[in-house]
Amino acid sequence: MKNSYFSRVTTVVMVTACFAVSLVAQKPKPLAQAAKPIIFAVLNDGRSLEPLAYVNKGKLEEPVNGSDPANIIAAFNKNYYKAGTAYRLIFGAANSGTVTVKSSNAKADCAPNMGTATTKALKTPLKGFVMGLATNVPTKWTAASYRRKPTDAERTEVESLVRAEFARQKLTPGTLRYHNLTALDIDNDGKAELVGSYWVEIDRLTRGLLFFIASKGSNGKYAFGHKEYRSVDQANVMSGEIKSVDEGVYHELLLDAFDYNGDGVAEIFTYTQSFEGSGFSVYNRDGGKWTKVFDGSNYHCGY
Repeated sequence: MKNSYFSRVTTVVMVTACFAVSLVAQKPKPLAQAAKPIIFAVLNDGRSLEPLAYVNKGKLEEPVNGSDPANIIAAFNKNYYKAGTAYRLIFGAANSGTVTVKSSNAKADCAPNMGTATTKALKTPLKGFVMGLATNVPTKWTAASYRRKPTDAERTEVESLVRAEFARQKLTPGTLRYHNLTALDIDNDGKAELVGSYWVEIDRLTRGLLFFIASKGSNGKYAFGHKEYRSVDQANVMSGEIKSVDEGVYHELLLDAFDYNGDGVAEIFTYTQSFEGSGFSVYNRDGGKWTKVFDGSNYHCGY
């Protein structure tokens, strides 16, 4: 009897254990992590998406980098680059079309965390240095898209500021060159901010680069709220050719403006191309000054 009792108990325990194992085995796998709110740079005439920053509680955070481990990049691509995924195109600080993912390749030699895309712009086609942003970040912005070329009067006024800044650098350029000069309205007050990337030839092998954000003051005149000057010589150009700088490498260039934190004022996003990757900066206006609130980069591959 005693052996029979222990036999029955053992059987019950074994059945219970098997049932528990079965339940564990049948427990559903956890769902893949939901895609975080993100902002992309839209480059290459609207055909490429490059991760710029996550948005977390109104703050910008570095996204996955092209130098990250392969498994991290693969998970990122699976979340964000599923074929057919559509993001809102931000142009002129407002929703202005769609950017639809075509494909990605986490095993690509260069920029494995980038995606190919098709962009349908409602306003201006993206081409060359006319670039934009793509996002899934919710926005309260209701103003219409505002992005245009400067008027002749605006250009004349701002170029006097540009010449004055080059003079402060002890330069007297005969010819001002630029990659873009764009009018935006970052707070929907009817007064355009001007964002520009100018350069001059200091000598045959040296260039002076100036990026700026100019705003109109209470006196009705433009002034630089932010400016950054630097010189580049051929010896410090990775390609060994100063013409690469003339074509846009190392220049800080406008992507667009976007109110990612919902405070009613759009921040300005920029892009800097280098030989081994991309640099991204974001500027927030605080009173009459602009403060850099984000500085990130994305590695592509060795040059």
